[in-house]
Amino acid sequence: MEHYARRILVLAGEESGLIYAERLKDALQAASPDAVMEFRGYQSEGFKTADLAVMGFWPVLQRLFFFLGVARTMKRVIREWKPEAVVTVDYPGLNLKLAAYAKSLGIPAVHLVCPQVWAWHQGRIPKVAAALTKLLCFFPFEPHLFHGTGLCARFIGHPLVDVFAAESHQGARPAGQDGRPMTVALLPGSRLGEIRRILPRLLSALHMLAANDAVCMKDVSILIPAANGRAHAEIERLVRAIPPPDEFRIEIVRGRAREILRQADCAAVASGTATLEAALARCPTVLVYAVSPLLAWFARHAIKGVKHIGLANVIAEKTGTPPPMPELLQEAFTPEAVASWIGLWLSDSAAREKAAVSLDRTMAHLKSDGDAIGNAAREILSCI
Repeated sequence: MEHYARRILVLAGEESGLIYAERLKDALQAASPDAVMEFRGYQSEGFKTADLAVMGFWPVLQRLFFFLGVARTMKRVIREWKPEAVVTVDYPGLNLKLAAYAKSLGIPAVHLVCPQVWAWHQGRIPKVAAALTKLLCFFPFEPHLFHGTGLCARFIGHPLVDVFAAESHQGARPAGQDGRPMTVALLPGSRLGEIRRILPRLLSALHMLAANDAVCMKDVSILIPAANGRAHAEIERLVRAIPPPDEFRIEIVRGRAREILRQADCAAVASGTATLEAALARCPTVLVYAVSPLLAWFARHAIKGVKHIGLANVIAEKTGTPPPMPELLQEAFTPEAVASWIGLWLSDSAAREKAAVSLDRTMAHLKSDGDAIGNAAREILSCI
């Protein structure tokens, strides 16, 4: 059988996006068995993900000439290599500019992961729509935001749903059965600043739990996943500084956050994708977060489109169901409040099951026909 070449430029500037990009390449090849797929991206042109993944206005400004060089290089690749499609994965700052350039040359531009215009800067919607041929969304409420713009926006399902379905046989939750200890997961974030702000309050909550006569804390295991070596060292330092009561056994684990959330009876999790993983793991979870007072003031004035910050709660809000995850933010994030939720779930199996069912109800909105990345591949090929 004669094969033909198919060129696709896949641009992912962060580690999380690279994971999706690699899975997408496999799905594109599987969907085009008669084609020899040729892929290029930032990495094939010599740009390292660690150099590209810069967050914040000032850090980007300090490396402005580097990013201008990246843009020039990738525009040259688009002009000279002439891909059949440009697929940008998240990383909207630079990716949407390159997508718009490709579209101006008549090349289909498809973006995976909708920018969070539902939370802030809804005025960006027309600009996003003008830059793209197609937008592939992980959340069911996102395509509606682009009605009337002329952009083809599709809900493809969330890839984490498929990941959890594939891993469902791993790490079954013991739920304190057969004399096994109850387990609490503490996820204080991956950045050092987050860990320093959040973990001390979580560790202080353990002392309050131990003093609560209504909750039996005998042989409770505390699992804390660390995203990397630096996070592991910082978590160890803080645990030494605020040692837990004798009733608890703390284990710091490198990675394995999803596995730990599947095993845990309940959790306290810093805001971010981990809260979505906790919801998919059916783990009753209290969302916690704290930032500097100045940043908190800015966030309260900038975030206009949603009342919650947890992704599970945003999905519930947009789909008209009760929020499944309590949120403790800034001043409300106290050791006493964390201990109250964790104590409830550890002592009341009916409360745990009610919380898990609420999470199930919300996460059902993230499912679609077929797997999300396979859907994305088919949507991309339909543009060519």
